[in-house]
Amino acid sequence: MLVPRRRLVLASASPARLRLLRDAGFDPDVVVSGVDESAVRHEDPWELVRMLAERKARAVAIDVTDDAIVVGCDSLLLFDGAALGKPSSPQDATSRWQRMRGRTGALITGHCVVDPANGRTAADVADTVVRFGTPSDAEIAAYVATGEPLRVAGAFTLDGRSAPFIDGIDGDPGNVIGLSLPLFRRLLAEVDVGITDLWGAVPAC
Repeated sequence: MLVPRRRLVLASASPARLRLLRDAGFDPDVVVSGVDESAVRHEDPWELVRMLAERKARAVAIDVTDDAIVVGCDSLLLFDGAALGKPSSPQDATSRWQRMRGRTGALITGHCVVDPANGRTAADVADTVVRFGTPSDAEIAAYVATGEPLRVAGAFTLDGRSAPFIDGIDGDPGNVIGLSLPLFRRLLAEVDVGITDLWGAVPAC
């Protein structure tokens, strides 16, 4: 039986990030940061997602009283010269998909790791190129009707109903889902934490 040496806290309400971490051997506690994303602005989308990830992680880390590690993330889709978050309405989601089909975009995710015990922080941004397929208008309408695209940055997911509408990616698939595990490992190393120290329990052989 493997017991994590340190607790992991995910500063995000994203079920996709939680599922990704669990599938990778972690058992994180979820604490939603409450950060008002609309109040954070920056002309550079790369800096914006990094700033948001850091604010979320730091907001949660303030209340951590043990030796837990906190990770925060934020994602945007760079497409057609714009940085896109979650669609504002079903109509917005439909319009986006009609523009995106047959084209490419870049999903960027800011990551921030905080060790509240000593205040050490590491942050960076991962990017993945996404090649969109060509769903029909009827398929787009059916997808939007599920409500899924309204809950995710860029109006699509790799691990949900829109997966058949993605022709391929160039880069880390986990980053598109919401958290790059290789980058997470590198950031942990920057604050002198081994990723295996955060693994949860596994069945005994």
